[in-house]
Amino acid sequence: MAADGLITLRSSVGPEETMNRFEAEVRARGMTVFAHIDHAAGAVAAGLPLRPTDLLIFGAAKGGTPLMQAVQTIGIDLPLKALVWQDEAGTTFLSYNDPPYLTHRHGLGDSARPEAEAMSGALKAIAAKAIAAP
Repeated sequence: MAADGLITLRSSVGPEETMNRFEAEVRARGMTVFAHIDHAAGAVAAGLPLRPTDLLIFGAAKGGTPLMQAVQTIGIDLPLKALVWQDEAGTTFLSYNDPPYLTHRHGLGDSARPEAEAMSGALKAIAAKAIAAP
């Protein structure tokens, strides 16, 4: 079942390589990495099994701040997040929130379109590099 506003792409490489590529591209574009959360490691520490599930929280103040200046509640969805995960069959996926969906969710009108489209374009390009075949 797909979640509203969630983009999920199949990766042609494993979870570690997908996340490494994604994070490297985020940094190469001058964005800030705020946190890297390895949910699977946390599960193991609690004595629970979990397939690879790795979250990156990242962004750029120049992109997100104008949206928060317009409607502060979008701050619950910013900075951006990307999740790299592996299903029961061993297939790796990359999921992220669609920025136009987020602006719609928070009631931002057409004035937010340029920022949302810029974020969306950057995410698409970063994701493409992360999931590409070697």
